[in-house]
Amino acid sequence: MTLNLCVLTPNRIVWDSEVKEIILPTNSGQIGVLPNHAPIAAAVDIGILRIRLKDQWLTMALMGGFARINNNEITVLVNDAEKGSDIDPQEAQETLKIAEANLNKAEGKRQKIEANLALRRARTRVEAINVIS
Repeated sequence: MTLNLCVLTPNRIVWDSEVKEIILPTNSGQIGVLPNHAPIAAAVDIGILRIRLKDQWLTMALMGGFARINNNEITVLVNDAEKGSDIDPQEAQETLKIAEANLNKAEGKRQKIEANLALRRARTRVEAINVIS
């Protein structure tokens, strides 16, 4: 048995095919999804989506959104998503350094919140590359 996974951003379809299993980052923790999972709707956090195809695990950086699981169909609607294999490691590390610097020099509540979110997004992109499958 398999699951049909569809990952969508406002601009494109990032993933649309069958998978064996996923581990989804939600606001209340990670959810493992296998075939015949109970129907659920969940808020997706900034984090790593892990996808199992047969014996291989792939990663995808998700930037927050929503997921719906029903009848072996998983629809994930997110602000942005990148496959771990599509992320340039050098660019991701540079973005992380910039985000850390911006957080250190942020002043005021709003700047600190925005800098913190940018740092979480940058860390997630680096993690998506470095996850051991």
